[in-house]
Amino acid sequence: MHTKPAYFPVLSMIVLAVFCMTVIPAPALHAAMLGTESVLPSQAETTRSHLQKLLQRDEVQSSLQEHGINPTEAQARVMALSDAELARIQNRLDTLPAGQGPVGAIVGGAVFIFVVLLITDILGFTDVFTFVRSR
Repeated sequence: MHTKPAYFPVLSMIVLAVFCMTVIPAPALHAAMLGTESVLPSQAETTRSHLQKLLQRDEVQSSLQEHGINPTEAQARVMALSDAELARIQNRLDTLPAGQGPVGAIVGGAVFIFVVLLITDILGFTDVFTFVRSR
């Protein structure tokens, strides 16, 4: 009759192990959509952390102290703001000019007018500057 090869018991154990791994039920996995709020921090939290970073700057803290406000108390008040108040503050921060005062606007306007008059003088449309020679 037929004789079994020597590797047959080892092969049968491997096949049995693979069969058991595929047949034994695995726990069911449930997929679901993730909301933006669960993945990204909320706008209020982002604004709150931005304000906390602003309050930690040295020039802001010195300005607060000049106005008689304790910086640690200001940070505590930022943490206590509601989401609507944080949204209003963020809108105000977005509309403020970035470090430009009235002097910067005046100097910028004067430089712009000078450049426009210089170009028109070079092109020969005006005769404002004596150092520009028109042909």
